[in-house]
Amino acid sequence: MLKGISPIISPDLLSALYKMGHGDEIILADAHFPGESFNTNVLRADGIRIPDLLVAILPLFELDQYDDHPLIMMEAVPGDSLDPNVELSYRRSIQITNPDAKPIQRLERFAFYDRATEAYAVVITGETAKYGNIILKKGVTPIQTSNTIYCE
Repeated sequence: MLKGISPIISPDLLSALYKMGHGDEIILADAHFPGESFNTNVLRADGIRIPDLLVAILPLFELDQYDDHPLIMMEAVPGDSLDPNVELSYRRSIQITNPDAKPIQRLERFAFYDRATEAYAVVITGETAKYGNIILKKGVTPIQTSNTIYCE
C-alpha cells in the first residue's frame, strides 16, 4: 500500500491510470458489462461499487477540461428506465474533487459499446446498478510546484 492512495485501487488499476495519456478514456463498468467482448485491457475491481472507485480515482486523475463531455454514462434502451439515484450517487462522488465537473452525457447503448473498443481500459466492478457504466476521459495534469527534498 502507498500513502495517500486508496487501498481499493489495485496495483493494475494504479498502473493503468498512470500510463493513460490526455484524451484516453477508462470505463468503470457494472458487474454485467461484457468488457472482454470489447476491449483487451480489462481490469477487475470485484465487490467495489463505482461511487467508491470514483472517490478513490478522482484525486489522482484530471478530467479532460477541453472536452464538453469528459463523463459519459449509458442511456436506457427505449422502453426501459433509468434509476436517477445512480447518476446522483456518481455526481456526489465526483463533486468531492471536481465540484465544477461538467454534466454527465448519456450515450446510446451500442455507441457506448463502440467507445469501449477504443477505451484505454475497462474496469469491471461490483456495481449492480442497471446502466451503471461510466466513462472518464483523462485530461492534462497541471504542473505542480513542490519543495523537493534532497538527501545526501
